[in-house]
This record gives sequence, C-alpha cells and structure tokens, in this order.
Amino acid sequence: MLNGAAPNCLTTAWAAHAPELRGWLRHRLGNPAEADDLLQDLFIKALRQGERFCSVQNARAWLFEVARNTLADRLRVARATVDLPDDLAAPAEDADTVDTLTACLPRVLSELTAEDREVITLCDLQGMPQAEFAAARGLNLSAAKSRLQRARQRLKQRMTQVCQVQLDDTGHVTDFVPRP
Repeated sequence: MLNGAAPNCLTTAWAAHAPELRGWLRHRLGNPAEADDLLQDLFIKALRQGERFCSVQNARAWLFEVARNTLADRLRVARATVDLPDDLAAPAEDADTVDTLTACLPRVLSELTAEDREVITLCDLQGMPQAEFAAARGLNLSAAKSRLQRARQRLKQRMTQVCQVQLDDTGHVTDFVPRP
C-alpha cells in the first residue's frame, strides 16, 4: 500500500510541524489530552494520503487546514445543547402559523428557476452539505454559498408575494394566505 517515500516525506513534515500543531490545538481546545487525540487523528489522515501527501506543495499548510477542519468537526459534534426556558420558547400559535406556511412551499418552489429549486431542495430540504453541492456542480464553496443565498432570497420574496405573508415588527410570520 505505501512505499518508502510516503512515510519518509510524512515523517519529515511531521517532525517539522507537529510541535507547532500541538501548540495550536492545545491553545484552541484548552485540554492537552484532547489536543493530543486530535493530533493523532490528523497524523492518521495524513498517513492515509500515502503518496499523495508527498505531492502536496506546502505540507505545513495542508496539515493546518486538515487540523482546522478536524477541530471544527469535533467541536460541532461536541457542542452542548441547552433547553430554552419556557418564557423564551416561541408561542405554540406562532409555530403552528409557520408550520402551516409550508403548504405554500411546493407551489412556490415549482415557480422558481430550475437552478434555484435544485440548490434549495438539495441543501435546505434534503440536507446536502454546501461543500458537497459545490463539488457535485463544479463550483467553489463560495460560489455555492452565494447561489444558495440568492435562491433563498428569491424564495422568500416569492413566498411573501404568492402566499401574502405578513410579518410583525420582529420579522416573525403572523399571517398568510394558503396557496396550494
């Protein structure tokens, strides 16, 4: 699987950058043991690259980028959730109004351009990560995010117009006219 070049170039890069990576991770995590675990995960990811790691132009940049992404993934998974106090929760009637507004969605979606409909359906309704959407469409991540933002704006404008959505001063939906 691996020939002698991959472990040697990885070992060289690792020896040069591991102390800096460890310090960076410890600073961000505040927990040396957790930082060392993440550092081990990073080394395994680099090791799995095999020969491809040796062709990386800037090993330090690659290692830090993968470390940043791995840290973000770990923090996203570890994020604690807290239940809202009852006095901060949305009133049930507001939630019902918004939930029933979804009855307008199929019609409004069908009236959008195919491009807008696709990005909203895949990313917002089916949960496809924006990075995956970008890769599948040959776009960079920034272009995919912009496409989704513009499509959301057009969806909102169309929903407001077609379903006659009314908002209160805080931007919450207060009323609408169902348009199946």
